[in-house]
Amino acid sequence: MKKVADILRHKGSRVTSVSPETTVLDALKIMADQNIGSVVVLDGANYAGIMTERDYSRKVILKGKSSTDTPVSEIMSTDLPHVSPHDTIEFCMQLLSDKNIRYLPVFDNGGLNGIVSINDVVKETILTQQETITHLKDYLHSGI
Repeated sequence: MKKVADILRHKGSRVTSVSPETTVLDALKIMADQNIGSVVVLDGANYAGIMTERDYSRKVILKGKSSTDTPVSEIMSTDLPHVSPHDTIEFCMQLLSDKNIRYLPVFDNGGLNGIVSINDVVKETILTQQETITHLKDYLHSGI
């Protein structure tokens, strides 16, 4: 059964981070430059939360705030569930679906080890299914 560690092995555990004082606009620029949908908010070396595109649309745009004056600490998500590298892909998919979220911080030994997105989970699931299909085809053809 595939684990979160398998996703991190494919994509790496590097995360893009900003400080809590970073303006939402600056965080959005970083996200656009790197073509990502979220940034981790670190207070020093400590995980404080994640700012996502959804946070921006729901907590800045819809509330009439200014992205140039609002720090990410005011809108970041701090209540996302955490997973570990040992959790299964199926567990992540269930958690993402049940909580209607798109990102899961990965912690190992008390420290942030990476971020897993719903896109990462779907890609890993598809890869696993493709591997299964290939193994089944090889098995069927070996008997001919």
